[in-house]
Amino acid sequence: MAILDIQITNSSLAPIEGGMGASVDEGSWISTAYLIAEIIVIPLTGWLGVVFGLRRYLSVNTILFVLFSIGCAQSTSMNDLILARVGQGFTGGVLIPTGLLVIRRHLPPHQQAIGMSLFGVSATFAPAIGPSLGGWLTENFSWHYLFYLNVVPGLLAVALQLYALDKGPMRLTDLVGGDWWGIGTMAVGLGAMTVVLEEGQRHEWFGSPMISTLAVVSAVSLIFFLIIEFTSAKPFINLRLFAQPAVGFSNLLSTMVGAVSYGSLFLIPVYLAEVPRFSTQQIGGVVMWSGLPQLAVFPLMPFLLKSVPPRTLVGTGIVLFSLSCFLNADLTHDVGRGELILPQVIRAVAFPLFAMPLFQLAMAGLSLRDSADAASLSNICRNLGGSIGIAMLSTITQTREQVHFAAINDGISANSVTTADKIGQMAAMLAARTGDAVTAPMQAVAAVAGQMHREALVMSYSDAFMTLGILLALSLPSILLLPNIPPARVPTPAH
Repeated sequence: MAILDIQITNSSLAPIEGGMGASVDEGSWISTAYLIAEIIVIPLTGWLGVVFGLRRYLSVNTILFVLFSIGCAQSTSMNDLILARVGQGFTGGVLIPTGLLVIRRHLPPHQQAIGMSLFGVSATFAPAIGPSLGGWLTENFSWHYLFYLNVVPGLLAVALQLYALDKGPMRLTDLVGGDWWGIGTMAVGLGAMTVVLEEGQRHEWFGSPMISTLAVVSAVSLIFFLIIEFTSAKPFINLRLFAQPAVGFSNLLSTMVGAVSYGSLFLIPVYLAEVPRFSTQQIGGVVMWSGLPQLAVFPLMPFLLKSVPPRTLVGTGIVLFSLSCFLNADLTHDVGRGELILPQVIRAVAFPLFAMPLFQLAMAGLSLRDSADAASLSNICRNLGGSIGIAMLSTITQTREQVHFAAINDGISANSVTTADKIGQMAAMLAARTGDAVTAPMQAVAAVAGQMHREALVMSYSDAFMTLGILLALSLPSILLLPNIPPARVPTPAH
């Protein structure tokens, strides 16, 4: 539910904005507000789970997540909706790392790989089906059902948590003398960074005083956060885990995983909406192919994790994902649903191959308390990577569109006779069709300009996919930094 809710609103922003009478800039905060709250609470999850007891902390936040989801559905203004989305993010952010901790704490070592694979289904399948599910619900019912969708599984989750998890003691005394300076600087730093990455492109990056100010606030706050955490006797999150090669290098690659996976999921829907003008439901029918094949791959992952070295799986996944991006690098305006399915399927097969070993290596051989911090760090790296990837690709598509349009415009201007003939032919066709010979030439010029913008836009998306493919190919040598652990000896968590 928590991961699904990151993506599910993206395909339905226009209907929500229309229903609320909001602008596009206001609507962007529907996603940004959720991400800010989520990334702030994720690092706190390990510590707060100890303070309040895992079962109590998890079940209360699941209940609150359901209530905030209902609040989103019943919102009557954009301010109410954004406030409810903040609540969703604060409570939903608890569910993801806590789910990993439950697997590590309650499954015996020989079932860890199966548990991680089941977790992987939700962690990677949810964002893949989010746009299609959101589009279908919005077109067939209304956008309110995007949030009512959480009610039944949320209540079922609470029932399972109360039944299956032991009631642990609370350690409320840990709140006194807690690492509040560290928590405060972390919250300000990560929150400001998320706004910069999510809203920077919309506000022209550092040309905006707001983005420039928040970038400075983020940098200063995170520097103080690192100083506090590395010098504190009782830090709320153990950043020293990054010094362990398995944790540090796997999270470095997890940041890249977030950038390319969320980035590719971002590019396809936007391309389909802007070029062939697909509906939200049609877009979902394409995007779902980045998720459906994973249902066939994940059952194989426990066997692969026990039989194939982690570095080999990660390298294979990176090669396949890079190949899928190169296949998308020759887009034309005629490319439609059929041509996009094969790259999506390859990405769906590739993602578990490098995501699951990195998940395991990030928490291998750690104590239960450190496993909670490692799970939080892994999710922070993935989310930040996703924000960085989307911000980078948004900038690439915008700037490259301008470059390609200028090149097309120069080429057309240099051959003015051909251009004049083309416009004359189009004007004659439009005049014959509409019977309006006066406005036909202006309509013909507008049509040619529209074609120029379309071709520039298509080439910019091709450039974005080419960039992803090249970055992935260049990252291949980095798998040598991962520990060379035989598959049968991947360490299990210490107790």
